[in-house]
Amino acid sequence: MANFVLVHGAWHGAWCWRRVTERLTQQGHRVHAVTLTGVGERAHLLTPDIHLSTHIQDVVSTIDTEELNDVVLAVHSYAGMVGTGVADVMHERLRHLVYVDAMVPKPGETWSATHTRATREGRLAAAKASPTYSFPAPGPELFGLSGDDADWVGRRQTPHPGHPYTDVLNFSPERVASVPRTYIRCTKPSLATMDAIWPRVTDPAFWDGLWLPGSRTVEMATGHDPMVSAPQELTQVLLDCATL
Repeated sequence: MANFVLVHGAWHGAWCWRRVTERLTQQGHRVHAVTLTGVGERAHLLTPDIHLSTHIQDVVSTIDTEELNDVVLAVHSYAGMVGTGVADVMHERLRHLVYVDAMVPKPGETWSATHTRATREGRLAAAKASPTYSFPAPGPELFGLSGDDADWVGRRQTPHPGHPYTDVLNFSPERVASVPRTYIRCTKPSLATMDAIWPRVTDPAFWDGLWLPGSRTVEMATGHDPMVSAPQELTQVLLDCATL
């Protein structure tokens, strides 16, 4: 039995992992899908006081409260920032860190750092105009979804807290790199805001040469929400990570 902790990306909630959670549970594994403060079924907690540190603590508290060790931590999209922060403070509790088409930051960087100026300005303007300092979700078609899948995601997405978009993450690459890592790249279609990450995770110099040792990459021919569009394939990658 393995311990899986699954963390969604922006605008989503634990609900997005349902198809993966069911498959892992059916195989006898212990699974905790975390909903970050202010989104999903916790959208009623959305306030201007939510920061990246809030979301890191959401995951740390889950691992602590459930008394989990040897955790396979899978983080999607924005939650690459969260997972990196979690690994920095509790690397000894993690068995594997899986970045699912996710942000992989440099020390001292923000989530917004690799985005275009237009994307940054649009999200920040929306947050400033919102009483909860949040920005709205894009259409699920951006994630390569269509039909029932797009409807399912579209009606569940909620605005995302704005401060995590510009909060700086300071961490030790040495501590995070002590955890075995897998980066999953989703290619059909790729998401523009993730295109800047692929060169990093294939660069021998990234994190001053600490990234590539102990890491691997996997490509999936699906869109940015593989837990929705390719749950069986994603489940198998996660199971593989539990045995590495």
